[in-house]
Amino acid sequence: MSLSQIVKNASRSTLMAGALIGTLTLVGCAQHSQQTTLYERMGGQPAIDAVVENLLYRIADDEEVVSYFANSNIDLFAASLATQLCDVSDGPCQYDGPPMDRAHQTMGITDAHFNRVVEYLDAAMVEVGVPLAARNDMLGRLAPMYEDVMRLQ
Repeated sequence: MSLSQIVKNASRSTLMAGALIGTLTLVGCAQHSQQTTLYERMGGQPAIDAVVENLLYRIADDEEVVSYFANSNIDLFAASLATQLCDVSDGPCQYDGPPMDRAHQTMGITDAHFNRVVEYLDAAMVEVGVPLAARNDMLGRLAPMYEDVMRLQ
């Protein structure tokens, strides 16, 4: 075997080994992310409860937004929201409250107020220490609900 053939074979083997290691790394990462739920990445129920509490304080400090909650049982709302966030994040909870279109029908929510609550939710997650990837995942999972919340406005 000539020197050039040995180098070609060695290069081919090195390339194949590198591709195999890369593939195994990607498979390992994919399996890890499949095994770790958003619920776990957020910090579980204690983090979700803290996010909801923090969000409610932010809403309470906003005179325009808090008016939407004037006739709400805040304790029931907090528990329902925590259950919904737990459910949406693949946690052990199952949200069985009203669908979003019915819960928000004729409230007159504006895009500005909706967006402000989303900003408050993100800020609450930041303050609680929810990692950026988990925050983005949660907001991405909640985003499709916009149509239902705003449907009958």
